Amino acid sequence: MFDLEAVRSEFPILHEKTYLNSCSLGALSHRAESYLNEFLGHWHTMGASAWYELWVGRIEDLRTRVATFLGASPDSLALLPSTSAALSMIAESVRSEGRNRVVCSELDFPTLAYQWAVKPEIELVVLESDDGVSIDPQRFADAVDERTLFLATSHVLFATGYVQDIALLGRIAREAGAYSVIDGYQGPGQIPVDPGASGVDFYTAGALKWLCGGPGLSYLWVRPDLIRQLEPRITSWWAAKDMFGFDLENFQFRDDARRFELGTPALATVHMALGGQEIIDEVGIEAIHKHNRALTDHLVESAREAGFELTIAADPERRSAIVMIQHPDPPAAVARLAERGIIVDHRPGHVRVSPHFYNTTDEVDHCVAALRD
Repeated sequence: MFDLEAVRSEFPILHEKTYLNSCSLGALSHRAESYLNEFLGHWHTMGASAWYELWVGRIEDLRTRVATFLGASPDSLALLPSTSAALSMIAESVRSEGRNRVVCSELDFPTLAYQWAVKPEIELVVLESDDGVSIDPQRFADAVDERTLFLATSHVLFATGYVQDIALLGRIAREAGAYSVIDGYQGPGQIPVDPGASGVDFYTAGALKWLCGGPGLSYLWVRPDLIRQLEPRITSWWAAKDMFGFDLENFQFRDDARRFELGTPALATVHMALGGQEIIDEVGIEAIHKHNRALTDHLVESAREAGFELTIAADPERRSAIVMIQHPDPPAAVARLAERGIIVDHRPGHVRVSPHFYNTTDEVDHCVAALRD
């Protein structure tokens, strides 16, 4: 499928550690580091002139790569400092038109709910899970109605690795006249993603985890026919149609998704994210997904054979490369694994293991054996 050893040689941490924590932080590649060093070198030698000659071009290189990766046009993608900022931008761009209900779930990452929980005019509905792993789509269908402004939920649930059917969720929102907001931070880079084809209205992603690009950068995709209908109530000079006009009295939004951007991008992360994205593109998301599925299946089987109970989707088609292993003392287990050079993470009641395309079945076996011991 691809040259695994060549891929592994790109990531220095793999030479020192058994790294199985990509759902928290993707490994740093030599290429990402080299682009970061290039940025620092230009800063040393060119100063501010690098903005016009090089750095703006780097920003657009990344925008184009990420948009293409998502099956989208660069004009539909905004670069923002975090998912929190992206969700804030969405919340401040859509007029309620008499709707004040936002529907999310108890298995979503808290940032998603927090965005609307602090708004007293919003009725936040948090759906419960029947099995602790997933949310039955019928629960969304029952809760989303003529009062609903947003159906806001995750593509991949961070605490269970469950992959939701976002096309179905988008349809549920659309049929009720509501907007669909999908937090995709745990999706792109490990599973194929095409927000346009799914029919959702907003999709957020980021470089930190499976895209191996580091912190400080988020991507906001907006359905193209929505872009010019929305005028955010928070903005920046980067969102201005003539950003170098410096005209305080005649502000106009850009015509594309750049109207949603908030100031100067984090250039260091832009450079690192470009390096990570290039590697992802070269290997190909289909090959990555197939490899990750094989690693996940192997991890699930090995963990069960070792006597562990798992909190994962019963249907393998709904699993991602996030595997939750039940444990009586997850923090202590993670600490002991770290002493053996095995890096994983924990969430309440679970050790969380997340292999990626640069990992091997031997590393998975090493982790399970150490956890059993």
